[in-house]
Amino acid sequence: MANLINLENVYKTFGLKTLLDSVSIGVQTGDRIGVVGLNGGGKTTLLEILAGIEPPDAGRVSHTGDLRMAVVTQRANLTDTDTVADVVLRPLGLDTYEWASQARVREVLSGLGIVDLGLDTPVGQLSGGERRRTNLAAAMVRDLDLLILDEPTTGMDAGARREFWAAISRDADAGRTIIFATHYLAEAEEHAERIVVMAHGAIISDGSVRDLLGTRARTVTIAAVSPEDTARACTGLDARVDGDRITVAPGHSDELARRLLRIPGARDLIIHQPSLEQVFLELTAEPTAHPTAAGVDTHSTH
Repeated sequence: MANLINLENVYKTFGLKTLLDSVSIGVQTGDRIGVVGLNGGGKTTLLEILAGIEPPDAGRVSHTGDLRMAVVTQRANLTDTDTVADVVLRPLGLDTYEWASQARVREVLSGLGIVDLGLDTPVGQLSGGERRRTNLAAAMVRDLDLLILDEPTTGMDAGARREFWAAISRDADAGRTIIFATHYLAEAEEHAERIVVMAHGAIISDGSVRDLLGTRARTVTIAAVSPEDTARACTGLDARVDGDRITVAPGHSDELARRLLRIPGARDLIIHQPSLEQVFLELTAEPTAHPTAAGVDTHSTH
């Protein structure tokens, strides 16, 4: 895979506030990266520096040559007097009557429900979610290597979100690199192959969902096993017994399960793996503040 963008030890400040603190990250061809974190954790700043919208105060940013990229940030503004066609089709040199002959344009406009808005509709008459979809469509109709999206589904209803992610999945399957920031953990888990977790301007985790969950302890429960047999089964393993629950390191959970199931009468063995929500809250927890109060939706968006 080709390297598209690299950040090396990047710093960014605003007044006395550190927005990015020694951040290093690489973006490869075909990546599907979801960036999550608490409000003020650095997500938007990271995307803007990756896109070249903002320069770093220190550190190095390198882009591959001739990189075709579009960025849709929360700053994006549309002119109220422009029509939907002006925003989406005019940059392509297409007239309103020509769009249906272009397969890619047709797919994006239909998939995002842009046709239903009316191509002659002035942007000023659109709702916030409709403006968002129009802005996204203007980026997605282009032939790009990389698409960077900051909170792309903000203001969309459930149906619009489904249509949007279906369109993004088609793009990603066709080889386009996607980076998006979201405060919906369910979106990151479902649509990103790589999740970057940010807090206090730093990347505190970067890997797949499997990577994130694979390093966390499991909880094991089993019925009809005595405390003495449970303790013997845990001998030599990285495991801790707490009442009827056993907390075990991920590399030892399979062996523990085998030992427990050899005990006569043992039944109803369950191995509980932590959810992405639990891991996120653990990674971003602060002694003085509970993370869910800081602007992250840990529930499903469906």
